[in-house]
Amino acid sequence: MILLNTEKKDEVLSSMIEILNERRAEIKKANEQDLTHFNSADQAMFDRLIVNDKKIDEMIQSVCEVRSHEDPVGKIKSEITLENGLKITNKTAPFGTILIIYESRPDVTIEAAVLAFKANSKILLKGGKEAKFSNKILVDCWHEALKKNNLETDWIRLLELDRTETQTYLKNPSEKIDLIVPRGGEKLIAFVKQHATCAVLVSGRGNNFLYVDKEADWEQSKAVILNAKTQKISACNALDKILINNNIPDFESKVVELVNILNQAKVEVWVDANLHKIVPNEKIIKDEDIWFEEFLAMKICIGEVDAAKEAIVVINHYSGGHSAAIMTINQSTAQTFMEQVDCAAVYHNASTRFTDGGQMGVGAEMAISTDKLHHRGPLGLEQLVTNKYYVLGNGQVRE
Repeated sequence: MILLNTEKKDEVLSSMIEILNERRAEIKKANEQDLTHFNSADQAMFDRLIVNDKKIDEMIQSVCEVRSHEDPVGKIKSEITLENGLKITNKTAPFGTILIIYESRPDVTIEAAVLAFKANSKILLKGGKEAKFSNKILVDCWHEALKKNNLETDWIRLLELDRTETQTYLKNPSEKIDLIVPRGGEKLIAFVKQHATCAVLVSGRGNNFLYVDKEADWEQSKAVILNAKTQKISACNALDKILINNNIPDFESKVVELVNILNQAKVEVWVDANLHKIVPNEKIIKDEDIWFEEFLAMKICIGEVDAAKEAIVVINHYSGGHSAAIMTINQSTAQTFMEQVDCAAVYHNASTRFTDGGQMGVGAEMAISTDKLHHRGPLGLEQLVTNKYYVLGNGQVRE
């Protein structure tokens, strides 16, 4: 692996910014080819697939942000000199070659590649067949930027493999793969874990929960719930489940009000058996498996609990470990909830829609990791490196 200096990497990114802007029409035309083969009835998938001027602007902004960030490679993590004279320095280092497997979203072709390249890693992009034409032209843009700066195009490559070929590649890759990032649903993640022979960093399912405590600010709770559910249903940080403490004042009237608000926003509401007695016109949850599902749709489940402790147990059992929120004015209850809920991001009186690299100050992200090794949460530039020890001696031997 050649170590590129920061100036060279930033020159490539400057070229890429220009190329994306210059080739807007081509990019949108290629995306139209993908859209003609797609069922637009799946609104969440359509939102992720479409590339318009706004999406291209966001791609350009991602490249600009990463270009402006400090180079994450070669940063000193620790230094120590031992009694025997050995000088030991721990520095950040590139992963090497990263493979990302993702569905639908062409913007990942930009965000994942810009992060990997700035972190001095090569990247293999395995996008979904539904974005075939969009991904091809975006990788062609990357190749143009690399060649313009006298670099080989193998820094960023597109893998055009079907499911069977992908399985074979994972089991026996044609080159050394140092890290695989599957970015998609549970089936994709399970497929990669089953067949991969190297480290896998999971970008897990959402299935995010919000708990309304007995001491919640109700007006604030309604606003946060509506935002978390409806602002962008295709995002992994969208809300899927609500738990309401039945000790909240005017419990029944609040349940009716919340369901009416969600209905007005055209959200399909499912409720547990207890709540169904209050709102009998809503769909009743009969199959427990629905509590495990990530919807990516205008659909939500509401359940009743009688304490924050019960809410914590429910969330830790059913959620995807992505994001969870509590609505309460009680700081002690909030602190206990946030400490005990096992998610990558926990919120107090705020929407789960903020679990995002840009929103959390990380910048562009490769994924939202729900793993605990080596990183959890938005996988940004600073997290896309490993480490390496440099040990300097003058003939020391161990006795």
